Amino acid sequence: MKRTMQQHNVFMLPSSAKRKIKYVLLALVLLFAAKLFGLTTLFFEKDFHKNFRYPYDGPLEEFIDQLKNDEKPMVKPINFYPYPYIYNQTKKCVGNDEVRLVYLVKSAPEHFNRRIAIRESWGFEKRFSDVEIRRVFLLGYQNKNIQSLLDEEQKKFGDLLQANFTDSYFNNTIKTMIGLKWAYNNCKKAKYFMLTDDDYYVSTKNVLRYLRNPANYPAYLELNKVKRQIDMELPDDVKLYTGFVFNSKPHRHVFSKWFVNLNEYPYDRWPPYVTAGAVLFSRSAMIDMYLASFYTHHFRFDDIYLGLLALKTHIEPFHSDEFHYYKKSYSKDDYRFTVASHGFLPGEMLQAWNEQKSLGNA
Repeated sequence: MKRTMQQHNVFMLPSSAKRKIKYVLLALVLLFAAKLFGLTTLFFEKDFHKNFRYPYDGPLEEFIDQLKNDEKPMVKPINFYPYPYIYNQTKKCVGNDEVRLVYLVKSAPEHFNRRIAIRESWGFEKRFSDVEIRRVFLLGYQNKNIQSLLDEEQKKFGDLLQANFTDSYFNNTIKTMIGLKWAYNNCKKAKYFMLTDDDYYVSTKNVLRYLRNPANYPAYLELNKVKRQIDMELPDDVKLYTGFVFNSKPHRHVFSKWFVNLNEYPYDRWPPYVTAGAVLFSRSAMIDMYLASFYTHHFRFDDIYLGLLALKTHIEPFHSDEFHYYKKSYSKDDYRFTVASHGFLPGEMLQAWNEQKSLGNA
């Protein structure tokens, strides 16, 4: 009994010591929680506006000009997207220098119904008899069973642009750049390019209206009715990179789908970027941003990567409230000037588009 009491006394500590242990444990728990939620990381972020550098760290203008002229740049490119095409639509723009708009639709291999809905609605290439429009769906590879179905789809529609990389969320930058690579090599003379996700409602009519006067859309349409003004036409050399523009910070909490650590990106802000669900490029902007990708280190979020390319080529993203990165509540009147809206299922997309078309807004 005496020995048992002695052993028990060993574990009896003064109340002050117990409090210290509790405080230490609490501090450790709080520190761990702060690390999980990215609070400790904030102290080690670099100031984007003062210290931003992203490889390749140097001016790109001369290299881009050399690439445009089929010359070999003095500095070897640091980045490539060398994924071979499974299906390459090389004839989409051949023999036609009047293509006005090319849709580059990012789609998952299994989204067969979404692609059908787009073909039957805003992606219909012959929507307007006097406007040349082209459409391709950007895909990676998933598995043999899906691929056999894609082979049949390609035979029927001939609009799949598929490359041999794993189709997954974090490979969206590859998918995007495969699209820009194709556009540069096969449709370089087209005037505008629109990169979209396959769950977006898009009004082709409003896309074309918007491109006539982005700075004053949609107000200029109402003004034209009163003063009978002629719509503007953007110069061929304008560098337009437009949609819904974000100015945001990296997600540092480890539970986030978009978590980024300091090794991957050490700065406290992203460059301004257009959300990648619906992005419009002019020809000049598309070419410069694509060629800049040869000297811009890969980043797994495609909208951030496009923002990096824009920053490196001195192209300022242009914001429009008529591009909705969320699903704008649908009503026939509220979609009069909507260019794009996120989150539509195939049936919803067809219903909304058909109604807007009957109203003259699609």
